[in-house]
Amino acid sequence: MQRSYSELILMSAEGSTITVRLVRSFEHRNFRPVVYHGVNLDQTVKQFINFVRKDVSSRTGLPPPFKNYKYDTMKIIHQAHKSKTGELVVSLEDDDKLILKEDSVLKAAGVANETELAFFCEEDYRNYKANPVSAW
Repeated sequence: MQRSYSELILMSAEGSTITVRLVRSFEHRNFRPVVYHGVNLDQTVKQFINFVRKDVSSRTGLPPPFKNYKYDTMKIIHQAHKSKTGELVVSLEDDDKLILKEDSVLKAAGVANETELAFFCEEDYRNYKANPVSAW
């Protein structure tokens, strides 16, 4: 039996807790964390990105600039029981290991319970990485 899209992303009691940091601006360190409980780690990164995009666009409490932003890339910021980076928004290192590929399954990509992910526009990230200067 093949699962439907909504079944794959169904939030369930036995799923994992994932914090998604919506990064609006790297230069201004403008981000908002959103916590998701019951995330199914057997879905693909693309399915999770689509779910988060849909949720963010209709989530109350988020300012319009965060709701309407062009998020397209997720990167692992922190995993439970491992060391954190000193970077305030997102680490600029290990992109090949930490940026999630859309066709990967979350679990296989290294996402586990209590993982923190950054969700951002890849073009903005590349520009900031080339010139990592904060505006304040």
